[in-house]
Amino acid sequence: MIILSTVREIKQYIKDVKRQGKTIGFVPTMGFLHEGHLSLVKQSVEQCDVTVMSIFVNPLQFGPGEDFDRYPRDMKRDILLAEKSGVNILFNPDVKELYPSDPSVTVKAVERTDVLCGASRPGHFDGVVTVLSILFNLIDPDKSFFGQKDAQQVAVVEGLAGSLHFPTEIISVKTIREDDGLAKSSRNVYLSKDERHEAPVIYQALQKGAAVYLEKGRVAAIEHVKDELSAVSGEIDYIEILTYPELKVPSESDTRLILAAAVRFERARLIDNIIFTTEEESVCTEQ
Repeated sequence: MIILSTVREIKQYIKDVKRQGKTIGFVPTMGFLHEGHLSLVKQSVEQCDVTVMSIFVNPLQFGPGEDFDRYPRDMKRDILLAEKSGVNILFNPDVKELYPSDPSVTVKAVERTDVLCGASRPGHFDGVVTVLSILFNLIDPDKSFFGQKDAQQVAVVEGLAGSLHFPTEIISVKTIREDDGLAKSSRNVYLSKDERHEAPVIYQALQKGAAVYLEKGRVAAIEHVKDELSAVSGEIDYIEILTYPELKVPSESDTRLILAAAVRFERARLIDNIIFTTEEESVCTEQ
């Protein structure tokens, strides 16, 4: 595995790879790797000739009072995991490398951002699409891999790639979970022992809520999830059912939906979701 840290280095290496006619898979991360990230690498290794992973904790997507400074970092461990999983190029720039000065141009996401996480984190997805625009430009990937746990981010990134005509295919990879159903996340390390015990209720509530939706509709399903989550000590940030990937309030004719929730514990905010399709007699989840 080759580790690169400058724009000049990554551009030259990508140029050489492209000259050889090899396909590039891209896995953007903020580090502190877990099995969810590594599942993205696995898909990239299977589908592409060369896999590039970026590790960059992007300050533009953290708002005031959010956890940029204490976001978990362990570069030595990340390097070992990335290499073992099959990453060919690890791009690990510092902030000044990607943002050498206050940017004169940024990217703004105008759709799919005013609900779910975006409703309480104004500007967050502007930071996401700005850094991804830079990385897509530098790495020029044939395919880019994102985890479905961050379903709103996937929807926003699909909009970015489509609107700005980035020549990369956005691949969504199913959520990787612990044995008890908790979605793997870099922030899980901040849960107390009691909170870790409670956290799997989030996914269980979403599963039950999706079934309630088919029988009783949107309002009843949201209320059911709310009742289920009352058993945890964390504060509910949101519970919502929307069309996917458009993230609009569904009508009776909409059949592909997302049921998503966010819960704030003392030191960690956890998100999870189920994307499901409705049929006449059942709910078919996609993960």
